[in-house]
Amino acid sequence: MYIIRWHKQEAPQEHDLCRQMQEQGLVPYSWSNSPGERYTVHSHNYQKVLYCVRGSIRFILPDVEGDAGMLNLAPGDCMTLPAYTRHSAEVGPQGVTCFEAAQH
Repeated sequence: MYIIRWHKQEAPQEHDLCRQMQEQGLVPYSWSNSPGERYTVHSHNYQKVLYCVRGSIRFILPDVEGDAGMLNLAPGDCMTLPAYTRHSAEVGPQGVTCFEAAQH
């Protein structure tokens, strides 16, 4: 699993993040959640590529000890989560909008 942090001063633009994913051969879709929403521990049978577009979200990896198991994503951050990695998630106080795609 790895994270690429957004380092530009200007906020990421939704269309730019979508285009970037498409240029990587991905087929992204957008989803949003309200502040404080949670996802219980689960996994996927595919590698997940996720860009945080707006707001924030924390991914929790129960099989990783300490701070390394807490992944906080802010606008523009990208996370690649390998298939079958157990995780849960907590949406931040402003809600969240993400682009996500399966990478096979």
